[in-house]
Amino acid sequence: VKLGMTLQTGGTDNHLMLLNVAPFGLTGRQAETAMSECGVTLNRNSLPFDPNGSWWTSGLRIGTPAVTTLGMGEAEMKEIARIIKIVLEASKPGMTDKGTVSKGKVVVDPAAAAEARAAVQKLLGKFVLYPELDLDFLKKHFVK
Repeated sequence: VKLGMTLQTGGTDNHLMLLNVAPFGLTGRQAETAMSECGVTLNRNSLPFDPNGSWWTSGLRIGTPAVTTLGMGEAEMKEIARIIKIVLEASKPGMTDKGTVSKGKVVVDPAAAAEARAAVQKLLGKFVLYPELDLDFLKKHFVK
């Protein structure tokens, strides 16, 4: 909210938020795809009285349990919000094969995508999902 993004309820009292992506000129499906391309996993979600319906949607559902389980806190949540804003501001609707604006395709500015991916990797480097795994061993013995 402090970054100028619109949460459906203006905030949250629990671990779930619905972010309205219409102000970015995107559908929820486009926003979901753009975020995924940049290493952030979340899903599109319809908003109440959604003009885009339940398939394309106008929102993103953001939940915190996965990142809090890794040990992330308030500072990391602010960084995640910053990453989301970088990606959404740098995304625009793609075009269909017929030359019309697509509700599903999205184009993300490559420089912004690289910045977002680097920020995601930095966060995940600090909060490793399975710290007990020896990645070098696994790569050596299981990756061709």
